Amino acid sequence: MWWMMIWPCASPCPSSSRQTVGTARKVTKDEEIFAEGDRAAYLYKVVSGAVRTFKLLSGGRHQIDAFHLPGDIFGIESGSEHRFNAEALGDATIIVYRRCSLEILASRDQAFANQVISSMMCSLEREQDHMLLLGRKHALEKIATFLLVLSGRLPKGGQINLPMSRIDIADHQGLAIETVSRSLTQLERKGIIEVPSYRRCIVLRDRAALQRLEA
Repeated sequence: MWWMMIWPCASPCPSSSRQTVGTARKVTKDEEIFAEGDRAAYLYKVVSGAVRTFKLLSGGRHQIDAFHLPGDIFGIESGSEHRFNAEALGDATIIVYRRCSLEILASRDQAFANQVISSMMCSLEREQDHMLLLGRKHALEKIATFLLVLSGRLPKGGQINLPMSRIDIADHQGLAIETVSRSLTQLERKGIIEVPSYRRCIVLRDRAALQRLEA
């Protein structure tokens, strides 16, 4: 079956039905969920909050691979070890599934099986788009694309309550934090966005202008 081909089980799993049900886990800001090189015995679904997956570069800088938001499934690996680190961006709730219980769980819950496939496809599409984005020259273009994509993944698409910091955005976009701040200021001065005083909220005032920058 496709899920056993993707997630081969390294060791026998208990057959109890309890093992096929995910376990809820609460994590706090910057708490590690798994580290690069850890055995990939589980996969995870975000219920609330947000998670970043990243590589730790020399000098202590992060290269953030992706932000995982409510409903996203992450930690899926083709091999036996995790290739990235995962940390909570703030207080979050995740569901932890045993990797080798998935055959039973997916056979009993077709909706869950479909969700895993859909999540994998969406993650692949976002990673391909991200790779293309990193090659773009203009910071404004990168930030415009980031805001449009994020608004489509969060409720209230016209107002984005950022779960990540500006340094997280910089580490995801391959920019300096000063460039991110300068780009947001430029967009605000043009009337394209509004950045309220508490700074973790961005209001999209002119989506068409953002789309023109993205094109």
